Amino acid sequence: MQKCDYVFRSKNVFTAKSPLEVAELAFAVRDSRILEIGKPSDVLFKFEPQNGVIDFGDKFVCPGFHDAHLHFFHTALLNSPYMFFCIGESEADLVSKTLEFAEDLPEDAWVVTQGWRYYRWNPAVYPSKQPIDEAFPNRPCVMYSGDGHTLWLNTCAMEKLDVVNNVNYLGKPGIDVDDSGELTGIFHEAVAMELLPKCLEWLTDEQLVSAYENQMQKMTALGITSACDMSLMPKEGCDFIRDDVYDALDAADKLKLRVHMFPTLLDDQSRFFELLSKYSGNDFLYAPAFKQFFDGVSSEHTARLTEDYSNARFPGDRGELTVPVVQMRELVLEAAENGVATRIHTIGDGAIHEALKIYEEAIAKFGHPKSGHYTLEHLENLLAEDIVKLAELGVVASSQPCHITLDPGGPEKDLGEERAKLMWPFKTFEEKGIVQAFGTDSPITGVGPMNVLYAAVTRKDPHTHEPEGGWHAEQCISIANALQNYTLGSAIAAGNEANIGTLEPGKFADFVVLDQNLLAIDAEKIQQTKVIATYLGGECVYDVSI
Repeated sequence: MQKCDYVFRSKNVFTAKSPLEVAELAFAVRDSRILEIGKPSDVLFKFEPQNGVIDFGDKFVCPGFHDAHLHFFHTALLNSPYMFFCIGESEADLVSKTLEFAEDLPEDAWVVTQGWRYYRWNPAVYPSKQPIDEAFPNRPCVMYSGDGHTLWLNTCAMEKLDVVNNVNYLGKPGIDVDDSGELTGIFHEAVAMELLPKCLEWLTDEQLVSAYENQMQKMTALGITSACDMSLMPKEGCDFIRDDVYDALDAADKLKLRVHMFPTLLDDQSRFFELLSKYSGNDFLYAPAFKQFFDGVSSEHTARLTEDYSNARFPGDRGELTVPVVQMRELVLEAAENGVATRIHTIGDGAIHEALKIYEEAIAKFGHPKSGHYTLEHLENLLAEDIVKLAELGVVASSQPCHITLDPGGPEKDLGEERAKLMWPFKTFEEKGIVQAFGTDSPITGVGPMNVLYAAVTRKDPHTHEPEGGWHAEQCISIANALQNYTLGSAIAAGNEANIGTLEPGKFADFVVLDQNLLAIDAEKIQQTKVIATYLGGECVYDVSI
């Protein structure tokens, strides 16, 4: 008999390998990896577990969930005492609630919130600096939008950031001014991302380490065993990939998540290769590929379209690329020549179309990357021809199902009914054989596996359970396929499918135990599913009974 550390078994195991079925299986684990998986009698006949057999009975066992796209820095802060998440019912309501939040902040802290979406307010009017100037006349206040692309600042914050009368900002695209030329306090896209890190410099390393540790604990309790931490900066500057914080947790043996870091693709690629070298051989920290931005978001008319927005604000209103095509091509091809993939933020069909042309050229010249996989992030509004191109090129479609209902009626208003039909086309992707990865884009939508699965399967809002029947329900997918996208598909997007994503020999024993069989329940009961335990490398990192 061969020795192993544990044998795990259950009557309901979903491996995430095709065919997508549930079966009674057992798997032997040694040194954090699966040695063999098969019928319990066969595995127990062959292996002698030194630490015993753990029998989960009829509980549902599947690979650990992998959030393919989130921003860990902001996610951790929003679950800490230092940042406040709130949409608000109106501008006045949000300011009032922010005043309450600020009462418990340290004296040196900036007041920072995220979540506002003016089109969800009543009245649906754009905010300005006046109400937060009145609420915080002597304290910097920073309101980060719910879509993560706009900053709303008070005068005190603008003064501390030195943007008032600063020649480097005057007339710069993305900065709103009123009719008299005065700053309104609203900053968009690249300028917003440039300013945001400066608004958070007051945080100490100790506060960040504590916030990250707390966030990891929350994620293991949700059955998440790995994630992709995506850069937020399209140009030089703080990319919010805090490898120093991960290093501190690693040194303290407090990493309870496999983290894949995707720094910004710049002319100077040294940061990526430093990360790649530093984490070579590390089973918990990885640097698989680059990240870049190509456009903004549809709700702000900054996603790049091939035709004007349906509710165009001016002739030719189709959004702008954040990086010129020529520059993006040079960046991606240079990375490709070095064998490294790039994951590109593309929401509008114009940005998607140009990105696919660049990927096609890169593949023709250099083949598929050795590190990572070409992946498009969000890809919310597509041309039918580009769905075919995704399949032909083998590009991964990385989507966030909970985005579907963030702005009820918004897609039809911004894009029109015909274009809206090709938004988040999960079923069409599946039929074309396109690899899909699922995530949350947290903090844009909260980290929550059951919400992700529910939204993908029903195309309803996880909170309101609307619209009835689902939004464009013809694009609903089965729970089995949603699970595969959220495990194996996400592992492929991370460039780490050799180690995670399925339950099979050679891979890490990263898995979650649930209280009900997801493949055997009505879709409306998905969100009622509870996590019993989460295992990372065969080690229990969360147990509901503890």
